[in-house]
Amino acid sequence: MTPKEEFISIYNENIKRKGADKLLDYLLKSDFFTAPSSTRFHGAYEGGLVRHSLNVYHCLKDYLSRPRVKELYGMDYSEETIAIVALLHDVCKINFYSVDYRNRKNDDGVWEKVPYYTINDALPYGHGEKSVYIISGFFYGDDRLTREEAFAIRYHMGFSGIEDKNTIGRALEMYPLAFALNVADMEASYYIEGSSKQ
Repeated sequence: MTPKEEFISIYNENIKRKGADKLLDYLLKSDFFTAPSSTRFHGAYEGGLVRHSLNVYHCLKDYLSRPRVKELYGMDYSEETIAIVALLHDVCKINFYSVDYRNRKNDDGVWEKVPYYTINDALPYGHGEKSVYIISGFFYGDDRLTREEAFAIRYHMGFSGIEDKNTIGRALEMYPLAFALNVADMEASYYIEGSSKQ
């Protein structure tokens, strides 16, 4: 199964909210399944964004399934909530990257043009907040994001975000799902993917 097929399967199996079909259609028509996850760090290759989203999903499911996590923090979330926050936390990266070229010496010492990813942000609305904004344009009525889902997506970067550290700490303290998603995102980004892995 390709990453795209796995993503669509998990999405369709778990996400049933009003507007979910239109959001999936939006993803399919965008570059979500071909975009990188970053320009040079984790998932900096074609299809890195969907692979990263799946890695975060699996890391989050694993983290939340640990008995000690449930016992200590009382974390117990629906399969739908887990799928939403993990699979969609980085939809802000849709149409965010473009390919440019630079000169580099190859193994023979000859200069050649090589492609690389660069940022071309057509909707400069931040990171996590942009993902919440995009998702909120599709889920509506009683099926909109819950407050905890919105905060989890908004603060999934944790302390690596550029916001005031007190605000980040307060959000992670108030919303355990935000903390859990941050843990899953960091595990996927640094331990599963890393800057040297594909």
